[in-house]
Amino acid sequence: MSISIKERIISRLQAAKGDPISGQALAEELEISRTMVWKYLKGLGEEGYEIEAIKKKGYILKQMPDTLASERISLHLETKELGKNIIYYPVCDSTQTIATNKAREGVAHGTLVVSEEQTAGRGRLDRSWESSAGKGIWMSLILRPNISPQFAAQFTLVAAVAIARAIEDTTTCVPSIKWPNDLLINGKKVTGILTELQSDMDRVQAIIIGMGINVNQTSESFEGPLESIATSLKLETGEHVDRALLAAKVLFYLEKYSDMYITLGFEPIKLIWESYNCTIGNRIRATTLRDTIEGLAIGITNDGALQLQLDNGEIKGIYSADIDLLKI
Repeated sequence: MSISIKERIISRLQAAKGDPISGQALAEELEISRTMVWKYLKGLGEEGYEIEAIKKKGYILKQMPDTLASERISLHLETKELGKNIIYYPVCDSTQTIATNKAREGVAHGTLVVSEEQTAGRGRLDRSWESSAGKGIWMSLILRPNISPQFAAQFTLVAAVAIARAIEDTTTCVPSIKWPNDLLINGKKVTGILTELQSDMDRVQAIIIGMGINVNQTSESFEGPLESIATSLKLETGEHVDRALLAAKVLFYLEKYSDMYITLGFEPIKLIWESYNCTIGNRIRATTLRDTIEGLAIGITNDGALQLQLDNGEIKGIYSADIDLLKI
């Protein structure tokens, strides 16, 4: 995807770090007229970019809007493929639903669907996901790896590791991973992951990874039942987090660890996952579609299954379940 003129103007103003850039210099660099430069700057101002014009000196970027628009994420991208095509919605029903449909339509590997707000955000088992406007990261990524369907389930764990690393890079928080798809901070949920598959019998057509990250919510966002189970990065750090930067970091680590998994297998991902996990070594309750069992979580296998040791010593492999951590 080629970089748009708007993105180039934003990038140039940001790189100046407060030094004014003249309209003439921008026009020459971008090979457009000064009138077109002015129109672009006017448009950016209408989108929430605070740009100061200093007489006889030029333009200074004072502040950027806190959005997940494609040009904001693209400013921070360090990927080769992921996020090169970004489909942005101020409001949508569900990025996962849209991404699922886009994948069937054949959009490119690495396409990202992202929204400021979801009106029908969903998690595992079609549970609703609170997706308040402008506070979190609600996005779904379409991957088209050349793998067999049997290897797709591990991408949930790959995504969990990627998001944990991205959060650690951009904040003072070190999240823990609760198998299979939750990230916690101080025991409260900060991220949920939903991985869905489109495939033939022998080949993956698309993996759609839905990610909901609570970023800048305040305590008022989690009143009622959510108060005891959910948190945000801002609540944990006391600081506002740049959502676009965090989203770009997630894509960076997703690309890194996806490539690692496809090239080297699950073992190196498993080692990183274990360094963040809060499941192994704990007594848990696992609720599957068929029953509920309790036991000691003793590890995960190389296909991502949780190994649960029952009280009678039997070891069961669990591939999908809701997990509650229990006190020993």
